[in-house]
Amino acid sequence: MMASIDKISINKKLLFFLGLIFLGICLLFITAFYNVYKPLPKDISFAGEVRPIDEIAFYKDLTWVDTKGKRQSQQEIFDKILSMIDGAKNLIVLDMFLYNDFLGKEQTPYRRLAKEVTDALVAQKIKFPEMLIVVITDPINTVYKGMTNSYFERLKSENIYVVFTKLERLRDSNPAYSAFWRIFVEPLGNSSGSLLPNPFGEGRVSLRSYLSMLNFKANHRKVIICDDAESYSALITSANPHDGSSAHGNVAIYFKGPAISDLLQSEQAVLNFSGGPSLPLMTAAKTNNLKTGINVQILTERKIKDALIANLSQAGAGDKLTMMAFYLSDRDIIDELKGAYNRGASVRVLLDPSKDAFGRKKNGIPNRQVAAELVKSDIPVRWSNTHGEQSHTKMLLVEYFSGQSVVILGSANFTRRNLNNLNLETNIAVYGPANSSLFMDIREFLYSQWNNQDGQKNSVDYINYADNSFARKLLYRWMEGTGMSTF
Repeated sequence: MMASIDKISINKKLLFFLGLIFLGICLLFITAFYNVYKPLPKDISFAGEVRPIDEIAFYKDLTWVDTKGKRQSQQEIFDKILSMIDGAKNLIVLDMFLYNDFLGKEQTPYRRLAKEVTDALVAQKIKFPEMLIVVITDPINTVYKGMTNSYFERLKSENIYVVFTKLERLRDSNPAYSAFWRIFVEPLGNSSGSLLPNPFGEGRVSLRSYLSMLNFKANHRKVIICDDAESYSALITSANPHDGSSAHGNVAIYFKGPAISDLLQSEQAVLNFSGGPSLPLMTAAKTNNLKTGINVQILTERKIKDALIANLSQAGAGDKLTMMAFYLSDRDIIDELKGAYNRGASVRVLLDPSKDAFGRKKNGIPNRQVAAELVKSDIPVRWSNTHGEQSHTKMLLVEYFSGQSVVILGSANFTRRNLNNLNLETNIAVYGPANSSLFMDIREFLYSQWNNQDGQKNSVDYINYADNSFARKLLYRWMEGTGMSTF
């Protein structure tokens, strides 16, 4: 009788234990499902109106190897950003993903960009104490609260707003892991620690910093908005004020016009859910010159992909497509590239070889696997000729047979994580005649990258980094599909 009672007692404990496990699994699944599909904060995934411009220009950062085998750099983007800061009197909004001096395993940066930008912001605040300066950034710059960032501390000491994006308000790109993190790690918070080495540079951080990093999501935007003597100007780019990235190849569009009101609205959306101040949203709505023939549209998050798909899907015979990408892995974009080629469009793709990351070697995923797929479909592919730096540009140029052109560029890589409402991203779409000076500058840049003009060895043949490994192809597809990836 006692044995029977003991057996019943054990069975009840086992059932209770199994019930707890089942409830835990259900909680994980519910958490994962909700944070993949939950509503986005207001004005996230935003498409502004197509608006005319007063002024527009294309800027680029180039790194190449000369005929003597020496690496050379020519930089325009942060020179322009610094001049914009220097001309501002009332407002500066700077939203940048990487803003630090971490070098990884690199030893000598090309420029101390984080310090240059900080010095410029502080100098302008001292000159105009009533100016509103807002810096929006990603928690990666403090290794997710694992260490202090001296540049941000200096900015805050000068009464400059520094707003860290609350990434937990965004959808999860890596739900299999993030559900666990949200339940068991996030409630613990984070603070400075010394258990583990900083994964991005010098110093040490806590285990919780690593656990936060594995969520694989970011405010990846790269935007600056400033006032000047007459109006407002803005620059949208793929470049970061990050010392370790300072030799990377990047591009940017600078412009003036009413679309800046849309850009301010998209930045206010981040401030609203991250605890930042209010911006003057409507003051940039005036334009002085509607005769340029060029229009622009502000795009964020998934709306970037919608614009890419719309332009790729209507390209056909007589049209020319040129894509230059740091990462290309999104299956819809790849299918549309192949579809445009099959309809008779000329298609060229220039990719970073996915081999360098701040002194560390990468395995070529995803670009080499995607390149093999494109080449198999007879689409020409070349590799940017990198030597430690990255070809960090994310740009699509569509030249229609009609004489109109479209360029879409900015922060967003052509990947699931960057284009499906997971990261925060900002791009600009520019529409106008192919014979305008802007589009001639962009065509000249892409032509020189593809054809190695003026003694600059900018790109190499596909065969140099060809990779037909079936195992790595499967790994790429799995990483893209699950979100367990850094791209």
